[in-house]
Amino acid sequence: MKPHLLLIDNYDSFTYNLVQVFLVLGAAVSVYRNDELTTEQAQALSPTHLCISPGPGTPYDAGVSMDMIRAFAGVIPVLGVCLGHQALVEVFGGKVVRADRLMHGKTSQVRHDGRTLFQGLPEPCEVGRYHSLIAAPASLPAVLEVSARTSMGEIMAVRHRDLVVEGVQFHPESILTPDGPRLMGNFLGFTTARRARAEAAGVTNAATA
Repeated sequence: MKPHLLLIDNYDSFTYNLVQVFLVLGAAVSVYRNDELTTEQAQALSPTHLCISPGPGTPYDAGVSMDMIRAFAGVIPVLGVCLGHQALVEVFGGKVVRADRLMHGKTSQVRHDGRTLFQGLPEPCEVGRYHSLIAAPASLPAVLEVSARTSMGEIMAVRHRDLVVEGVQFHPESILTPDGPRLMGNFLGFTTARRARAEAAGVTNAATA
């Protein structure tokens, strides 16, 4: 059965680039804007995966995005992209601040740990960035670990230590991120929502690598 991805659109021009890549990767995709449905209505759709899109403003301008993360974390795999990444950082107790460098349509080399989303990606890898806010390293709670950084120490990706919840500050759907489709395919390969449960079951997919 193909994955059924629920994608929350934060009124962003990149949303349908994400959709197109997920469709090419074989997912069925349901797209709703961040003021278009409740968490209860979302649960009734029975998605297998949740993605929170990029968008303008801060996580607190992102409609139901943070509530969706709270509702689905530990239930299905969750991916936050750019603003979605910032939203999950805030949900789990971290802080998002103004970045020292504005990065709009620029590329960076990112060092990553080769696990989960980054399994099979070159190290370092090149990513496309479009953001002026960033997760503050000192604020990151113990439940989140950094999975990718720039050479300057900027947080480019995080993952929850116990739940299959991951965020990337960069845009994997952008042409500026050559290996983005591989990363997105890894996300669709996640088949459980809790890391410990997957490990106990002997699952060896990207969610537990």
